[in-house]
Amino acid sequence: MDGLSIEVAYALDTFYFLMCAALVMWMAAGFAMLEAGLVRAKNTVEILNKNALLYGIACTVYLLVGYNVMYPDSPISSVIPNLGFLLGEDNSAEAVLAGGDDAPYYSNMADFIFQAVFAAATMSIVSGAVAERMRLWPFLVFAVFMVGFIYPVEGYWKWGGGFLDQLGFQDFAGSVVVHMAGAAAALAAVILVGPRKGRYGKNGEVFAIPGANLPLATLGMFILWMGWFGFNGGSELKIANVEEANAVAKIFVNTNAAAAAGMVVAALFSRALFGKTDLTMTINGALAGLVSITAEPLAPSAGLAVMIGAVGGIVVVLSVLALDKCKLDDPVGAISVHGTAGIWGIFAVLLSNEDATFFGQLIGTVVTFAWMFGMSFIVLLAIKAVMGLRVSEEEELVGMDLEECGMSAYPEFAPASQPMVTPPKAPGAHSKEPLASDNPLTAK
Repeated sequence: MDGLSIEVAYALDTFYFLMCAALVMWMAAGFAMLEAGLVRAKNTVEILNKNALLYGIACTVYLLVGYNVMYPDSPISSVIPNLGFLLGEDNSAEAVLAGGDDAPYYSNMADFIFQAVFAAATMSIVSGAVAERMRLWPFLVFAVFMVGFIYPVEGYWKWGGGFLDQLGFQDFAGSVVVHMAGAAAALAAVILVGPRKGRYGKNGEVFAIPGANLPLATLGMFILWMGWFGFNGGSELKIANVEEANAVAKIFVNTNAAAAAGMVVAALFSRALFGKTDLTMTINGALAGLVSITAEPLAPSAGLAVMIGAVGGIVVVLSVLALDKCKLDDPVGAISVHGTAGIWGIFAVLLSNEDATFFGQLIGTVVTFAWMFGMSFIVLLAIKAVMGLRVSEEEELVGMDLEECGMSAYPEFAPASQPMVTPPKAPGAHSKEPLASDNPLTAK
């Protein structure tokens, strides 16, 4: 390849990488809209603040330290990375034009911004799971530790060349490295903050607490779906030849097929269980399909991608029901979508990738979960001791918008003080509906 061809290929691969990073950044809007739609009106501003500020904090902390932890120049070992700060110089023209197998084929800065938006997406998974009861600033303090150290260490183990990569653990775009990792941290947070008041009855009843704006939640789902093309497609890393261009196109097809199948099957399955077509399950079915295919979006045929997404749609419905049985309150279904579907996705790799082994996938999953859950639990426990994690009962009653942010998202519809009311019956209860008189929100 001559110098001009090398330069054109470098520019094209870099431009493609940057556009995929922009698509993944757009997922921040998807998470914000999804979560704002699935919480009650009185908590909308606070959850939007969480999503906006976590993105800014994640990008800053990942720039300062996280990227160098995840991709260290001189790792201490295959388990322990190293500590580094800020970014180095980008590739020189001489290094690019030298050609050969070791020559860089895209900008280092493009790689950084792509990895930074992945880190922010991992943290976004936590925000929805603890919505409506975890304070804003303790959450943001946790984001600093999560994106600066906890996530980059497990990312190094796989994508930075650490011991999980050497073991043969296969995770193309992050069903476990990103999605289950975020869900494991979210699970630790959910356990420590506890369920929302009125979510569960004394005798195991599950009460629906419907979100305030399902059109917004649906918009969030479609934004996330769109962003996922960059999430999975960008993980191919290059596009500037026929083989890579065809691979990217196949990744887009499989990503879309899995999401569509997950959405339809979740809707059908939830209708069979509840007698109604629950929109929240339809939304989460699509997202579960996307998470399921993320571990291996290239190797499967389109038909196999449909099957992987369809199973993800069933898995997410069953997982939501199981978490409610355990009284683990997740307002948006983040743990089920990203965690349970992520585990299914990592083992679905065995269906199409000959390099994957059951042992390698199992070890990678268990180690990642143990690290993310354990370290998150420890850090959150420390934050709880110093700052507290949960709002008071009075603040939860009035709403986090007024108490934490001093404003309302829908001021023309809300009084100055917004008391908690008996939630209307909805198929989102995901269980046989208890009598209204059993609801502790109204019981005298």
